[in-house]
Amino acid sequence: MEYIEAPHPHDEGCVFCQKLDAGDDESAYILTRSALAFVILNAYPYNPGHLMVAPLRHVGDLEDVTSDEHAEVSALLVRSLHALKEASGPDGFNVGVNLGRVAGAGVLGHVHWHVVPRWNGDTNFMAVLGEARVLPEALAATYAKLGRLLKKS
Repeated sequence: MEYIEAPHPHDEGCVFCQKLDAGDDESAYILTRSALAFVILNAYPYNPGHLMVAPLRHVGDLEDVTSDEHAEVSALLVRSLHALKEASGPDGFNVGVNLGRVAGAGVLGHVHWHVVPRWNGDTNFMAVLGEARVLPEALAATYAKLGRLLKKS
């Protein structure tokens, strides 16, 4: 309900830029930053540990991301996979980019990569019949687990 009732991020500016400028990475669920990119938990995750990696710079088109930004995003993607494996031992991952509203992008104007940990049997009847998701872990608990792992490397 929080997601349904909340104003859509694209209606109030770039949610990523706002979180980056907030000055409190923990309350913004920013797990780590590098010189050109960052990792943030998805506030409305598909599964526990669903995170996103994005350039620090507000850039909307994949083809406008610089080579250096791509390199740092890639490095953070790999670090995130390692942290998720250590923290929660998923059986696999979905990693991808949604480009444009029609492709499912919820945050337009700031390109980002999704990392969704997956477990055998993680699809349950609630998502299919109840049109709702049930997550076994609060966002703050996921942040605590992953934050310590991503900050140490």
